[in-house]
Amino acid sequence: MAFDQSTRNRLQRFVTDARRTLEEEFTRQLQNDYGLDPVSGTASPLESLRHINDQQRETARILRDTLAHYCASADTDTKAGLDRIVREQAFTVLNRLAALRMAEARGLLMESVGNGYQARGFQLYLRLAGTGLGETGDAYRVYLQSVFDELSQDLPGLFDRFSPQGRLFPREAALIQVLTLINHGEIEPLWAEDETIGWIYQYFNSKEERKAMRDASQAPRNSRELAVRNQFFTPRYVVEFLVDNTLGRLWFNWTGGQTDLRDRCQYLLVKPDEQPEPAKRLRDPRTIKLLDPACGSMHFGLYAFDLFLEIYREAWAWEQTHGPGCLDTETGGSADLKPLSQTYADQDAFLHDVPRLIIEHNIYGVDIDPRAAQIASLALWLRAQRAWHEAGVKAKDRPQVGRGHVVAAVAPPAEVDLRKRFMEELDPLDAELFEKTLFLLKGLPELGVLLQVEKELPALVRTVFGEHGDLFREEDMAQWQKAEARLQEALTEFARAARSTYQGRLFAEDALQGLRMIDHCREVFDVVVMNPPFGGLADGTKGQLAKAFPNGKSDLMAIFVERGIDLMRVGSRLGAITSRTCFFLKSFQKWREHVVLGMTQPQVMADLGYGVMDDAAVEAAAYVLEKKA
Repeated sequence: MAFDQSTRNRLQRFVTDARRTLEEEFTRQLQNDYGLDPVSGTASPLESLRHINDQQRETARILRDTLAHYCASADTDTKAGLDRIVREQAFTVLNRLAALRMAEARGLLMESVGNGYQARGFQLYLRLAGTGLGETGDAYRVYLQSVFDELSQDLPGLFDRFSPQGRLFPREAALIQVLTLINHGEIEPLWAEDETIGWIYQYFNSKEERKAMRDASQAPRNSRELAVRNQFFTPRYVVEFLVDNTLGRLWFNWTGGQTDLRDRCQYLLVKPDEQPEPAKRLRDPRTIKLLDPACGSMHFGLYAFDLFLEIYREAWAWEQTHGPGCLDTETGGSADLKPLSQTYADQDAFLHDVPRLIIEHNIYGVDIDPRAAQIASLALWLRAQRAWHEAGVKAKDRPQVGRGHVVAAVAPPAEVDLRKRFMEELDPLDAELFEKTLFLLKGLPELGVLLQVEKELPALVRTVFGEHGDLFREEDMAQWQKAEARLQEALTEFARAARSTYQGRLFAEDALQGLRMIDHCREVFDVVVMNPPFGGLADGTKGQLAKAFPNGKSDLMAIFVERGIDLMRVGSRLGAITSRTCFFLKSFQKWREHVVLGMTQPQVMADLGYGVMDDAAVEAAAYVLEKKA
């Protein structure tokens, strides 16, 4: 079913109505139950809450810890912190319910949200549980939470009920309202579509909000504004055009044109008789890495997933024909990858595992909006489940999917006292490295992947672990990897031990996310595809970006393209959709000369004009660049 304008309008109405219902509900809960008022921006002390039970008291404490964690950063006051809590609780509940509805449509889950209280899964649960769970509304809440707990093993970012974004649950009247909206007949067919969750993400922030932000300031004032102002869904045909001519084209070249992608990729630009010289050794698909550095709801990754399924199939056949060892695992791989035929008993066992391999090896994403990371991980997980469903693999026989490589570029934790307490438990050198690393990650929420941490790391490691004049970069990195593993272990342990202080857990999780971000920046990618943010640089990071990227300092999109090229190996391909103005305005001249023509060889370009990205008032171009030696 096409996402035509009227379909999208219906979905937009659903998202707007559901968001309003949930935000009103959670504002009331905070005011009435928890002594927190988002309207006036006040928080009464925990001791004054005499009307709530022990479980609610625990939630009240956790909400205060979350608020303190948000307000530890300089630009967040109590009102902004409470607004963020309401917004995050609302989008998490909406995403969870939409995810269950999409899982039902794929046959992954017995009907649980469809039909509300009459859902088959819930009715069955009621028969088994009897009357012990109280009223129907209470029983339904317990049932949904047990489903969340089951799914949180694969998708903790979305379904973990103990995460700061998911602590509250709507009371019965509000829940019924949202269930009625989600089960409206007009949007029923959309739950089977992979793109639906992306549109929900797009419509959560209204056009009015975006307009108000632009009217208030020409450049984004913080990471949330940067995320909201640049949220434009990439149409499917543009996604296919860019992925076909990056990932699809690379595989076409490596196989010497001997691939079904030639016919499958409708936008792959090849001459009818084109037959490139095949690679001496075909790349093992487990070593091919694709990054979307502004991934939003992972639209590029979803389509790339389709191509990777085919690539893995063909790699197996290639190895059967040419023998073990014919696939190249050294380029971008790791020494411990054994040939496919030695890793799997037969082709069926291999194909059974491919959806997991794609998520755990191939697709990387970064976004400065934590909600995007939630949705991107969900979208990929649902895509993997659909692949198994289509292959007839029953839910109980599916491999568990690891968390994959989607990272939210969140601020490094700002609590000085917690940092000191954590560092006291570390070896002095590790403590120094941790402190310096946090400082390195300072602009992360505004910069995301633009923060060039990997360039600063060797010097930082040397400063901490001693100066060796002839120290090679590889040795620095080996030293860093060992220290990072120790820090990750210590932070994980700290998060567990800090359960008594929820704020300590949030501190540790944000620091861990920062370390994952550093790992991303140290990867070398074969494909980078993006619809990057465009326009003026955020005030707080302007100077830093202009210094790091002097050729593209007039616009974020130019900087993203240069950074993407930075992160790729020679011969790799970058695909982007941006404003077309960067190809003719004088202010982009240095960028065209030094980046587009200096660092790459342009391959294809489509001049798309107006009206491509929903309501973005921009003339767009989609293009592919190949990195030169």
